[in-house]
Amino acid sequence: MNADWRTRYDLAVEAARKAGDLAREYYETTFEVEHKADNSPVTIADKAAEALIRETVSRAFPADGFLGEEYGDQSGSSGYRWVIDPIDGTKSFIRHIPLWATLIGLEYQGEQIGGVVHIPVFGMTYRALRGGGAFVNERKIRVSDVATLADSLVCYSSINWFTKYGREKSFLELATRTARQRGYGDFYGFVLVAEGAADLMVEHGVNPWDVAATKAIVEEAGGRFTDWEDNPTILRPDALASNGKVHAEALAILRG
Repeated sequence: MNADWRTRYDLAVEAARKAGDLAREYYETTFEVEHKADNSPVTIADKAAEALIRETVSRAFPADGFLGEEYGDQSGSSGYRWVIDPIDGTKSFIRHIPLWATLIGLEYQGEQIGGVVHIPVFGMTYRALRGGGAFVNERKIRVSDVATLADSLVCYSSINWFTKYGREKSFLELATRTARQRGYGDFYGFVLVAEGAADLMVEHGVNPWDVAATKAIVEEAGGRFTDWEDNPTILRPDALASNGKVHAEALAILRG
């Protein structure tokens, strides 16, 4: 395995855990909520957690770049970029719902090669490095073997996002073709796909920092991650993760 990849991956796991645990300290207290220009909420915990990750990485790899939800894009010269969502699920965080996590995606020359999802309240860390397998804590994980939509469990974040983009009919058609539908949103639906607990996670309205980490984990667990046009990208707002076996069938519906 590439030693440079492994060194950064190990640091990503450490940084995600430290930043997530820092955010949890705020989560267990009261805090003020601000709103950004797009009206999305942000707290001191989001900002502090991302700052901690950037500082930790910069000390070890000063030539690496960053893309983060709170502090934007910072170019680097090494070919590596760290894609950070300090609190994925800020709305849950604000309401003291424990389904939030710290996400770090590791890129090399524009490709997602590793990802870490640390869920502080659960004490769970989903992680993967290309070629090294996918894990939750120390347990290796793998996508399901479900072969048809009719037997599948599909996850999603909010129907409002599909409505906003005029894609609610496509989503509802997909939902009605599956066995079960669950609103396990944000990062959580993706990691459920990676460990075989769900078979599909469908999204519309995501940003690169929302899915860089989870794409790497799903793929290393044997699944697929694409946009709705079957491109393996994190740069579009539409995303589909699956066990691979039901991917083409789901895409055909979403495209319709």
